[in-house]
Amino acid sequence: MTRSCDETMNKQLDMERKLSEQEQIRVDKIKKLEVLGIDPFGGRFDVTHYSEELKVKYIDTPKELLEKNQIQVAVAGRIMTKRSKGKTGFMHIQDNDGQIQIYLRQDVLSELDFQVFSMCDIGDIVGIRGTVFRTNTGEISIKAKRYVHLTKALKPLPEKFHGITDEDEKLRKRYLDMIMNRDVKEIFMKKQKFWSTIRNYLIENDFLEVETPILETSSGGAAATPFATHHNALDIEVFLRISMGELWQKKLLVAGYEKTFEIGRQFRNEGVSNEHLQDYTQMELYWAYADFKMGMEFCKGMYRRVTKAVMGTSKFTSRGFEIDIDAEWEIYDFETIIEEKVGINIYNTTKEAVMEKLDEKKIEYDPKAGFWRLVDVLWKVVRKDIAGPGFLVGQPVQLNPLPKRLKEDERKVAQMQIILAGSEMGNGYTELNNPIDLEERFKEQRAMGEEGDADAHEHDASFVEALRYGMPPAFGFGVSERFFSVLMDRPIRECVMFPLMKPIV
Repeated sequence: MTRSCDETMNKQLDMERKLSEQEQIRVDKIKKLEVLGIDPFGGRFDVTHYSEELKVKYIDTPKELLEKNQIQVAVAGRIMTKRSKGKTGFMHIQDNDGQIQIYLRQDVLSELDFQVFSMCDIGDIVGIRGTVFRTNTGEISIKAKRYVHLTKALKPLPEKFHGITDEDEKLRKRYLDMIMNRDVKEIFMKKQKFWSTIRNYLIENDFLEVETPILETSSGGAAATPFATHHNALDIEVFLRISMGELWQKKLLVAGYEKTFEIGRQFRNEGVSNEHLQDYTQMELYWAYADFKMGMEFCKGMYRRVTKAVMGTSKFTSRGFEIDIDAEWEIYDFETIIEEKVGINIYNTTKEAVMEKLDEKKIEYDPKAGFWRLVDVLWKVVRKDIAGPGFLVGQPVQLNPLPKRLKEDERKVAQMQIILAGSEMGNGYTELNNPIDLEERFKEQRAMGEEGDADAHEHDASFVEALRYGMPPAFGFGVSERFFSVLMDRPIRECVMFPLMKPIV
């Protein structure tokens, strides 16, 4: 016997020694099923109906009519409850839509089918062929005529009434949390509706869906820390994108595409919080000949449609705020609202005064950060008390080098951010298409970086060159799945199917 075979056998023996008594019983049943000619891990089963479909369809059908018509169905799912007494048994199986009760009788099933049923455990996956009926208590159920074993579950499910109580384990074993908690499973059905509604809204408005590079040679398009890696074939350093192809989509504007968008994953090597992830889904759009004021109306319509599609209503509660997306949207001016809330005018103050105010409010910050980055931290404190819906406008040019300046106040940019439940829920602006101005702003960003601002934008020479060929005036906008997490009123990690977790050592 080879060393690798020895190692494999030893690992198998170790695993068997670690099996609980209940798990060992389940493992032993595999051999019993095989003796009966049953594949413990099954095969094809043709499903004709689902649980909720049957309940909705026959909820008002009289019991006598159901018994007369003998409606034939085939359902499949996981056994969630089981009880048997003598020659009869009941179980609930859980399929994609919900749960339905199954009634089994020894004199209706074949001898083999009833024997296999008697060996089943909660957690097993089975197929049932039978007829629809209504119990004396009014529950739509199925009388089994065939019991088909499909998969043996070797580990027991968590205890029914409590499920998984450890929050860390819930995230590591999302599949179990989804089995035990229907609400968790429905989050991701709603998430699909969230993104499909955004996609359909844009396509209906003549936007072209595009794909741009995920690996980039410079991390442009946002103020964020990238993930870096080495590209072996080209022998170059590359970055995972920190924006949804912002600079690439603007190059498409140069190329003549007037309306584009992309939905995909982007990556930022930054901290974890209730509204921040390192990799997440984002949508960005670019619209030639539009500006941020046109964009405000367009995005307002999109958010209203998405909210109603996901929530079924315009009203929802999140983070302690009562929000009606159909209400009048407020306009918040960056300079004015900070002065109103904390008594500081950002154009007539010092870094020390901003730091003093942050200390007063017990907010952590990097004292090495530049003045404008600290102002941004102060704004994030202010916005926590704003319910929305509304738009933040009048942001300082130092915080974003990519929008056009406001003609009425060149200290500020033509930018808007959607504010909901005390947080930014989308960011858009009139794009800067002047390559000379952009070059100067990139120089300012380089100086901010040299002063210690880790979030300063990188200079992108290829983008500046593209602008020199002429990019039309345009509006750009981006929204991430943070908006979805606010609709669900859950931390963003709970709104990701399989969030990145630190390995258990």
